[in-house]
Amino acid sequence: MSASQHARRERRELAELMLQVGPSAPTLCEGWTTTDLAAHLVVRESRPDAAVGIAVTPLAGWTDRVQRSVASQPYPELVRKVRTGPPTLSVFSLPGFDGAANLLEYFVHHEDVLRGMEDWQPRDLPADLSNLLWKRLSSMSRLLFRKVPVGVVLERTDGGGATHPARKGPDAVTLRGTAGELLLRAYGRHAAEVEVIGSPSGIAAFEAATLGV
Repeated sequence: MSASQHARRERRELAELMLQVGPSAPTLCEGWTTTDLAAHLVVRESRPDAAVGIAVTPLAGWTDRVQRSVASQPYPELVRKVRTGPPTLSVFSLPGFDGAANLLEYFVHHEDVLRGMEDWQPRDLPADLSNLLWKRLSSMSRLLFRKVPVGVVLERTDGGGATHPARKGPDAVTLRGTAGELLLRAYGRHAAEVEVIGSPSGIAAFEAATLGV
């Protein structure tokens, strides 16, 4: 499957899971329920005037107000908008944009809802999806680990055990896990099943750092 096909599948399965767990279920996004997360996704794809505040801190207040307004609509309708995707005039509707911009977004948020459940289990990901996640992680690693004060090496335990130097620095740590779990840890999700290997000081410095975009 292509990146776009996987992104669409992650979107569909996320929407199904949101309906299953309901509007008040916790997620790994601190302080957000499934309603908040669904509203975030709808704003991101359909309100460019507000979506910019997701990345630009001075505009975050406007984004929050718009997101709260979007979240006030009936939950089934909100999830329907997540499932059906962006409006026709949205940049997210451009050919190829789904795979480029939504694969990681929907994979990570799918896991945010899944791992917010008490009895969650890691998914067995298709090999082609794992390879896509590893490729994206490798290309984004300098950004995702930029605030870590020690070196970071990624060691993939699936797909042949590849390694990648994510960040140069002293007292390096090695993160060991599957491609999907490593990606989630790189985005700051502590629920990821990743082994952190290194000196006590290196591990402590890594664990105290802020990860993700």
